[in-house]
Amino acid sequence: MELTKIKGINEKREQELNKLGVFSTAEFIKFFPRTYLDMRECQTLKYAYHNDMVLTTGKVVSIPINRFTARRGFVKVVCEQEGLIFTVIWFNQPYVLNKLKTGEEYLFFGRVQTKFGEINLVNPTFEPCDKNYRLKGIVPQYNTKGNIAQKIVRDGAKLSVDIEKPKSIIPSKIQEKYGLADLYYSYKQVHNPESFEHLKKGANRIAVEEYFALISAFKFIKGDRNSVRLNNYNCSSKELVEFIKTRFPFEFTDGQKSAVNEIFADMTNNTVMNRLMQGDVGSGKTAVSMCAIFVAVNSGYQAVMIAPTEVLARQNYLAVKNAFPDYNVAILTGSMTAKEKREVKEQCANGFINILVGTHAVLESDLQFKKLSLCVCDEQQRFGVAQRSSLLSKGVSPDVLVMSATPIPRTLALIFYGDLDITTILDKPKQRIPIQTNIVPMEKYADMLKFIENEIKNGNQAYFVCPRIEGDDEGAIISATELYEELKEKLPSINVALLHGKLKEKEKNAVMEDFKNGKSQLLVSTTVIEVGVDVPNATIMLIYNAERFGLSQIHQLRGRVGRGNKKSYCFLTTATNGATALERLKIIKDNTDGFKISELDYKLRGGGDFLGSRQSGKTINDLGCLDYSIESIFLAKKICDEVFSGNFELNLIKNVAIEKYNKLKDITLN
Repeated sequence: MELTKIKGINEKREQELNKLGVFSTAEFIKFFPRTYLDMRECQTLKYAYHNDMVLTTGKVVSIPINRFTARRGFVKVVCEQEGLIFTVIWFNQPYVLNKLKTGEEYLFFGRVQTKFGEINLVNPTFEPCDKNYRLKGIVPQYNTKGNIAQKIVRDGAKLSVDIEKPKSIIPSKIQEKYGLADLYYSYKQVHNPESFEHLKKGANRIAVEEYFALISAFKFIKGDRNSVRLNNYNCSSKELVEFIKTRFPFEFTDGQKSAVNEIFADMTNNTVMNRLMQGDVGSGKTAVSMCAIFVAVNSGYQAVMIAPTEVLARQNYLAVKNAFPDYNVAILTGSMTAKEKREVKEQCANGFINILVGTHAVLESDLQFKKLSLCVCDEQQRFGVAQRSSLLSKGVSPDVLVMSATPIPRTLALIFYGDLDITTILDKPKQRIPIQTNIVPMEKYADMLKFIENEIKNGNQAYFVCPRIEGDDEGAIISATELYEELKEKLPSINVALLHGKLKEKEKNAVMEDFKNGKSQLLVSTTVIEVGVDVPNATIMLIYNAERFGLSQIHQLRGRVGRGNKKSYCFLTTATNGATALERLKIIKDNTDGFKISELDYKLRGGGDFLGSRQSGKTINDLGCLDYSIESIFLAKKICDEVFSGNFELNLIKNVAIEKYNKLKDITLN
């Protein structure tokens, strides 16, 4: 239903909701709150600690005139609470001035900052302490922007639930068997909870429904893809063994050998291969993928390998050229000239090129192949379903091998990559030297910096990774740009470079190439280097504000060093003393197995935080920031298996599931 049909939503408010990605009542009910305020209990500020998130009240005493600096604007008000004077400050939010009045009392929810004996609240959400909302129940808070008020969103979401009255696609018999709550009631509890217990049950019930639809979609898609093979591979296992012996200067691990056997069996049976190969950083997945490429091109077919960045694509291109000197290998990237692209595309179409390596440029509609039989996707977590489907359309039922270096628990992988068969490489090459990981408190920072400086002067290189490109308004996060300027001043004898996502592709490639070639010794970066080039000379990984990263992400970053034969180090700095944050970082310090780290991280963070991509704003499904338990995911899998193996009508399930599958733009892990 249209949003303007909701009481209180006019055309202007509809436009504001559209900016939030809400265009109908069906989408409104899935616009979940980002947090909840327990309006039943306010905190007194004099008992709050530095960096605490608090719900508190305050009367506006004054609004100072000076509200802007040369660098950025801010709104600052002085408030009073039981005789205690404190300051509330909002950065880059001038519109709050229109909502504040001197002498009025407001309810604030924000972070406490205590500096030099003064108490500040930074960037809080707020609303008047009127009779309708003051200390009344549990109030949802939504991710809003612009001029739309929280109350408008709250009321609109509640009314949308009553309009939509969502119904489950899970058969009623199964709902009764597993004691699943009514879906309509569950949505009401999420948008207007009676208690936190009811909220938790509602969130878990919605998660079960959403994952049931998603897993069902994978079952339908996987069934459709089990088509009969049209390619006729004539590569023998003896030829493959000879290729491995002559092209790789090392012995494959047991995990690599097992992976090669599974892939070879897939490619020589009667159905099309759709396989995920996941392995820890440095487990040798690329070498295994070369074996799949050999089976294809040795049989007279073409193969394509796609990577998420040009730097990684060029690294793969050089590796493929080295492994296949007797074949025509080409690269296709967005930075190439129109003439260069045209020549490559013509050579692919006429069959001259045997192996094409590229970036997203490979997905362009005018690229065609003469006899494409194998698609290899490197770093699968960076590619969406639609992009993978685009590759499939370039051949007649081509085999697909996707690779992921983001270790996830195998049980979760069976759900997350439900449309693929799964190969897991658990071991690493024996010659790899373990990376020493240390958690560094701020009082030891100077000593650590001195150690790193000496390492660099001895001919090694270092990555310094920050969670953000620019500083946050609270001043609690070290930014890449600020750190870059600081290090240039502190370490004048070292060539420091800066890399982040806002640079143009050519600039990023140039910075990374300079670092790889040793022209720069220290690279300050955001997480864009998480998937990247092998730099054997890099022995230092320093991660700032490590508590801000997921453990699997830290493990990925740590894997950027230790690629050579030198002793390597990973330093984790943190400004927090929180027990949970330190517990998480200790997991990284004490473990080098990415799958074990992933499982422990998964248990700590839960399903709602583990799946999806906060940075891109895209999630695996419609759950958004809903907080639900891991168990709900596995319950959905169990129910789905039971429904598909039973005598149930699947048409309704298929319609909803395929619609959900088609909506997926990205499948990513935090």
